[in-house]
Amino acid sequence: MNSQELLDKCVSWAKEKKAQDIMSMDLRGISLIADYFLLATAGNTRQAQAIADYLKEEAETLANPPLRMEGYNQGRWILLDFGSVIVHIFMAEERQYYNLERLWGDAPRQNY
Repeated sequence: MNSQELLDKCVSWAKEKKAQDIMSMDLRGISLIADYFLLATAGNTRQAQAIADYLKEEAETLANPPLRMEGYNQGRWILLDFGSVIVHIFMAEERQYYNLERLWGDAPRQNY
């Protein structure tokens, strides 16, 4: 599965769990970290954890589990690293505070 296909799957899975303000940033040619960042906002920590759980479970069914997951216990900013796609699931306050959209301001964006 290429990075665009994985991104599309992650967007679909996040939507299924009612993530809000879903946006991707295309980092190809800008950073070596990943091809894409996917940002999503959750209404509470339980929803953030549910979104993360679902993405992890669905990716595992495609033999593409995350390489690592961070921030799950606190649930305020959960990161799932799939290699070419890094998913950030935020609570609204953390998303606003860290403002990855500004930090990676040169990256083309897609809202979903």
